[in-house]
Amino acid sequence: MSRILALDYGAKRTGVALSDPTGTLASPLPYLETQPFRKFFGKLKEIIRTQEVEVILVGLPRNMDGSYGASAAAVREFVTRLKEVIILDIQLVDERLSTVQASRLLHEAGHNTREQKERVDSASAQVLLQSFLDARQRSS
Repeated sequence: MSRILALDYGAKRTGVALSDPTGTLASPLPYLETQPFRKFFGKLKEIIRTQEVEVILVGLPRNMDGSYGASAAAVREFVTRLKEVIILDIQLVDERLSTVQASRLLHEAGHNTREQKERVDSASAQVLLQSFLDARQRSS
């Protein structure tokens, strides 16, 4: 079975998470430095190839009132660039509160603030992906 990759895009770091082959469990991967883009895309392509990824989810930040801000515009631009170099199904998904939830989970797991900073991007991608997987399981 194929895997789903989730990205929590940031100007400096992009969080990465990967589903298991059954599409049940999301696991964080080390974040990727977003700049320079050429290096970022090279590493991303390697993950896609080695992990047999067929779908990419990209978190789209929304304000609590449902509107989109500057961060959403940056994500849309990122996805446009991504689609130019990667020929896969790329979906935008609502990521409201994923970073808050990821920070809470890391804190509950005993990670201090410094450790959280290094892990929160991929933990956010993991929360995003796990929510997607759970919703898909409920609907089937």
